[in-house]
Amino acid sequence: MKRVITILICLAAVPVQASESVIQERMAAYNAQGGADFSADRGKQMWTETHTQSSSGKPVSCASCHSANLKQTGSHIRTGKLIEPMAASTAGADRFKDPAKIEKWFLRNCKWTLGRECTAQEKGDFLAWFLSQ
Repeated sequence: MKRVITILICLAAVPVQASESVIQERMAAYNAQGGADFSADRGKQMWTETHTQSSSGKPVSCASCHSANLKQTGSHIRTGKLIEPMAASTAGADRFKDPAKIEKWFLRNCKWTLGRECTAQEKGDFLAWFLSQ
């Protein structure tokens, strides 16, 4: 019985470890694109920073939909759709598994919130914050 429990615990940790390795790979790619010294503190600051959304003229931040607490579920301010927590320690198994999905969501959410694409530095800072939570 002890052996089965140990195996189950190890298997439960695999998605988080796999996600962390993908995040580290993305951060290395952002470093190669000119990002450097990624900072969880900068990521947190950007997460709560308010911007005027170009389509609605309303103030928005990443936290408007995702929640200021990365370990909590958020909801889209326009559609009400629930959004899984962003913390790497609690994120759904698929959230940080696919580099293409990470890029897709950065593109979509940065344009929606900032009105532009995020820089490599900004993406790296966000991922550093996600990893720290």
